[in-house]
Amino acid sequence: MPFLSPFQGNGVVVHLGQFFEEIEKNEAKGLKDWKDRLLVSDRSHIVFDFHQSVDGLQEQERSKDNSGTKTLGTTKKGIGPCYSSKAGRHGLRMADLLGNFSVFEQRLRNLVDSHKRMFPELQVDVEEEVAKYKKYAERMRPLVTNSIAYIHKCLHSNKKVLVEGANAAMLDIDFGTYPYVTSSNCTIGGVCTGLGISPLYIGEVYGVVKAYTTRVGVGPFPTELKDGIGELLQKRGAEFGVTTGRPRRCGWLDVVLLRHTNMVNGYSAIALTKLDILDHLKELKIGNAYIRRNGEKIEHFPADMGELEDITVEYITLPGWEEDTSQCRTFEELPQNARNYVEKIEELINVPVKWIGVGKSRSSMITVF
Repeated sequence: MPFLSPFQGNGVVVHLGQFFEEIEKNEAKGLKDWKDRLLVSDRSHIVFDFHQSVDGLQEQERSKDNSGTKTLGTTKKGIGPCYSSKAGRHGLRMADLLGNFSVFEQRLRNLVDSHKRMFPELQVDVEEEVAKYKKYAERMRPLVTNSIAYIHKCLHSNKKVLVEGANAAMLDIDFGTYPYVTSSNCTIGGVCTGLGISPLYIGEVYGVVKAYTTRVGVGPFPTELKDGIGELLQKRGAEFGVTTGRPRRCGWLDVVLLRHTNMVNGYSAIALTKLDILDHLKELKIGNAYIRRNGEKIEHFPADMGELEDITVEYITLPGWEEDTSQCRTFEELPQNARNYVEKIEELINVPVKWIGVGKSRSSMITVF
């Protein structure tokens, strides 16, 4: 679609090797004229190869029995260590790469030295890194722009800006299942902090929610199904992690989670996807509350994930529909029990369902209102 201008905001950290590798793969598939359209924020931070090495070393350390922590299931892409550099205020940005290269080089050497002091086993060929980034600087120069000025020019020209987030709300560094989260804000506030957009420009907020719950990697999952139903959801839903290819864990829909993310994001409406994956089930459950061992109900999703280790889930049970929904194109065409399931979700989270997905194609998205 040549009229689109892809733009990577400051909320994205960039590994330049992978950046150009992905471009080359898409060029092989027919991508053209990307140099005339693709832009990258001058404020976005750079993920270096040693960040990725450190990611793996940190996960190894966490896996030790005496570490006091648990493995996080990191993708080992260097995201966490890069954000650590950013928060420590010694990270390097695109603006640094395109500025005085002598200053960039010295700061890169300092950054490598600090990581080597923390991780003595870390091996980095600094001269090779410097030479590589000198070349990257010239390749990136035509693509890097002042992100705030660019976005506001688009907004003031009445152009449509579509913002794509990278992760689900419960992977948010502040509001998610910490520490089993990503390193940035992927809730609605990330639109403002990751692009420099004023909240005044944010209109409707739509939450995208599967008709059941999934999680890739480790971390708490109160409604997880470790039985044949969980396997059926995983198989029918083709639930594999996009980055790692790991099978996703599957379970019943958890409205305690949904209510929590709604408080944070303020959904105008919801797009409920993959309803058709539930077509073969005789009975459905919705997780509605967490109960402690003493019978006390946990009113809100907790900050301490340890609280979820010894709870039971209070479920609402509904009859399934055991009919094919993949050819339905209106809400009225859905089986009655499928409509009941959707309406129960609306009732429990007090947010309307605007779209319902019953298949992979665009035509499989039912618009309710």
